[in-house]
Amino acid sequence: MSLAESLNTQTTDELLRKFLRCCGSTRWANQMVAAAPFSSSDDVHQQAVIIWNRLNMEDYLEAFKAHPQIGASIEELRKKFQQTSRWSSNEQSGMQHASEETIQALKAANAEYLERFGYIFIVCATGKSAEEMLEIIHKRLTNDPE
Repeated sequence: MSLAESLNTQTTDELLRKFLRCCGSTRWANQMVAAAPFSSSDDVHQQAVIIWNRLNMEDYLEAFKAHPQIGASIEELRKKFQQTSRWSSNEQSGMQHASEETIQALKAANAEYLERFGYIFIVCATGKSAEEMLEIIHKRLTNDPE
C-alpha cells in the first residue's frame, strides 16, 4: 500500500495525529488534512512542501519546539517525544559513536545556537556522524537569523 493510499484510509482525527507527529506545526497539519485525499505519494510530498512554504515564522517556531534537539540524550528524547522517540533515536544514531569531546562540543554549540537564534538547531541527522553535525552547526552559527 502506498503512502497516499494509507493516508487516504485514515479518519480526519487519525490524519491530524499522524501529521502532528510528523511536524509540530498545527497550521501545517491542519492544511495537510484539508489537502486529503492524495492522488499519489508524490502528491503527499508536494502538498507538504507547498504548505510548509506558505507558513509564517510563528508556525515554523511551533514546529521547531516539537523537534528533538540534536545531541539530546536518548532518555531526554524518550521523555519529551514518547511517540517519536524511535524516529529520533534512529535519526540521531550518529551520536551513539561520538566521542565525549564531540558530544560536549555539540551541547555547547546547541546552547550558543539557541541563545543566538531563539530556537534549536535542526538538521536532517540521518546518515550524519556527530562530527558532521558539529561542523554544520558551526557553519550555521555564522548565519543571520532570517
